[in-house]
Amino acid sequence: MEKKNGSIIAIYRFPSPNPRINLRIITYYSNGLRVKGMLAEPKGGSRDGFLYLRGGIKGVGKVRPSRIAQFASEGFTVFAPFYRGNQGGEGNEDFAGDDREDAFSAFLMLQEWPGIEKIHIFGFSRGGVMALMTGIQFSEAASVVTWGGVSDMELTYYEREDLRRMMKRVIGGTPGKYPERYKFRTPLYQLDKLEPPVLIIHGAKDMNVSAEHSYRLEKRLKELNKKVNSWYFEGFTHYFPPAINRKVVRDLTLWMKSHTKKC
Repeated sequence: MEKKNGSIIAIYRFPSPNPRINLRIITYYSNGLRVKGMLAEPKGGSRDGFLYLRGGIKGVGKVRPSRIAQFASEGFTVFAPFYRGNQGGEGNEDFAGDDREDAFSAFLMLQEWPGIEKIHIFGFSRGGVMALMTGIQFSEAASVVTWGGVSDMELTYYEREDLRRMMKRVIGGTPGKYPERYKFRTPLYQLDKLEPPVLIIHGAKDMNVSAEHSYRLEKRLKELNKKVNSWYFEGFTHYFPPAINRKVVRDLTLWMKSHTKKC
């Protein structure tokens, strides 16, 4: 019998850096694969779900317990998929290809988590693509936030010479040879289907993911008359100073909570 996407296989506790936050490692089904992720939940629970979609690939950009506990301390039940093939999960991560299903299945899992009434989606770096795709897939999502997020996979290929070998290996070739594979990984072409409001956050001096990704995203959303806000930080790169980072986390979670669409 085929297992239902988002159904939970196993849960075990993980040491938490915050005594007010419970951490768990969850194994769940995603298109027949056993995929793992980390859940951070305030003691006492929360009505707000928060799907945290990390950047990077494989060991680069791994989910950090302290980071998701930081978001959970703002009053959210946070789940961060590790994506297939990572940290004991089955399959192979393919940079916003089939591994987008791990985000979709995680959304379904959060919908069934006790007490959750609405789910927000957050993506950092490459996770920006995953967040937009998940928002397109689930019109009932309360909001989508992309921070330093990729919106155009072909642009990433040309901007990041250091990633080209990996992208050719994982995606199967260059944008010139396989344009359809890069288009498949680029949510800009499907934004007409996006219903949740979007918040864009980007450092103008970002050299990992250029602000051009956010400019293109914002422009297209406005052309489609979608709800979008943008916060650009002129002096910052891909990573914000700790004090500013904490403030932006508080501000973006307040922005999320002002959107109350229920699942």
